[in-house]
Amino acid sequence: MRSDVAPLRVPDSLTWGRVAIPEGLNIHPDEMPFANCRSVAISGESEDLESKALTRPLSKLRRPAPGRRKASSSKRGQRKLTILKILGPGLITGAADDDPSGIATYSSVGAQFGYAMLWTMPFIYPFMTAIQEISARIGRVTGRGISANFRRCYPRWLLYVILGLLLFANVINLGADIGAMAAALNLMMGGPTALYCVLFAAISLVLQVWIPYRKYAGILKWMTLSLFAYVATAFVVRIDWAKAIQSTLIPHLSLSSEYLQALVAVFGTTISPYLFFWQSSEEVEELECEAGEKALKRAPQQAPQQLQRIRWDTYLGMAFSNVIAYFIILTVAVTLNAHGKTDIDSAEQAAEALRPIAGQFASLLFSLGIIGTGLLAVPVLAGSGAYAIGEALGWPVGLERKPSKAKGFYVVIALATLIGLLLNFIGINPIRALVWSAIINGLAAAPVMCFMMLMASSSKVMGKFALPAYLKIVGWAGTLIMILAAAGMLWPNTK
Repeated sequence: MRSDVAPLRVPDSLTWGRVAIPEGLNIHPDEMPFANCRSVAISGESEDLESKALTRPLSKLRRPAPGRRKASSSKRGQRKLTILKILGPGLITGAADDDPSGIATYSSVGAQFGYAMLWTMPFIYPFMTAIQEISARIGRVTGRGISANFRRCYPRWLLYVILGLLLFANVINLGADIGAMAAALNLMMGGPTALYCVLFAAISLVLQVWIPYRKYAGILKWMTLSLFAYVATAFVVRIDWAKAIQSTLIPHLSLSSEYLQALVAVFGTTISPYLFFWQSSEEVEELECEAGEKALKRAPQQAPQQLQRIRWDTYLGMAFSNVIAYFIILTVAVTLNAHGKTDIDSAEQAAEALRPIAGQFASLLFSLGIIGTGLLAVPVLAGSGAYAIGEALGWPVGLERKPSKAKGFYVVIALATLIGLLLNFIGINPIRALVWSAIINGLAAAPVMCFMMLMASSSKVMGKFALPAYLKIVGWAGTLIMILAAAGMLWPNTK
């Protein structure tokens, strides 16, 4: 101990290996006389040591760098969220909503009905935003995903039925997305489509299994930029903007079975159960990755900042999703529909059909978008199913965990990806499979949304963070729309 420090009596309450020093003395750990010291007891020189002693970790006593001022905790708490910090699960979820299967749906309605379906995007936006925000709030407030909360609140058999539907639909979508990426790459450069299917499945699986969540989430964020290909495509072709704006603001409605089923397909594609499970579980993943962050029920002081982040992340992510979907419908409407090409069954078919009408560059951009969004959506489809199954069965889950620490979770991801890959080799009609996937997603979305609304409105589940009035109103309205959409899927297709 330094010679200018008067000897101080060390009280019995302090354990061996601590040194008493005057308050304010900045001592570096390397200067400590005991190699095994873990903390330093600090007290005022003229005060009783036993009554005022504090314990401070040595790491906190490191000498500050010259000229650097230590930021106060109050200033740190008031630090504004940057745009990159805000964007996270909501952005990735929104971009994954525009997967190749979704692109096929938007391309189909654009080709069949032209501008007439543009109004659906601004109409559905508040409802999809509300339900995704509710999904995120459930994860962040409780520290558990939707499946884990469902398991605590409702019968297990009901949860397993819903998860069975979710997995079935996810695997079909996953297989269709792998096939669409392979077909798009074949359209761009030729070559064996089957080999491309294997390549894309392998890339997706390796990224999920071997890259920790923090890095992987960053990769997914950058991959969302690929969707701007559809915005660029729209500006390559000539658009009647007056007609487009009019069709956006004034709905064109029809009671024909074709129109109603197309409307149901758009709503069912935009609001899908796998997106609920994914965003909720990713909020839990973010919570566990950030030091000092806790479930808001346990740390309510973190709520203002975190709920604001969730709100903006979801608003921006869903807006991004809808803008891309809008431009897909618009691009196909002004090209294929305007030239009498009204029968489109897949995303790659839309890209191929664009070539003679809008040119090679527009077709190339469309194909690149299919590949980019497919690489983004496949892990979301596989991951959402793995989170849901793992949470329901009480397994360790999370992309931040190593495979050896979450074996069941990664087995589900691998099996879903491999089964989806195999669907491309056993002769199943991909369009028919997607129709069944859309029907199952639509049928599952309505009950899942009902149970989510009940859980998120319950103070028993959410504590003092039960849903505010505006989310209850918009959330239940969106649930009603999906109930009507589910009924519309069963509407007889008569000419």
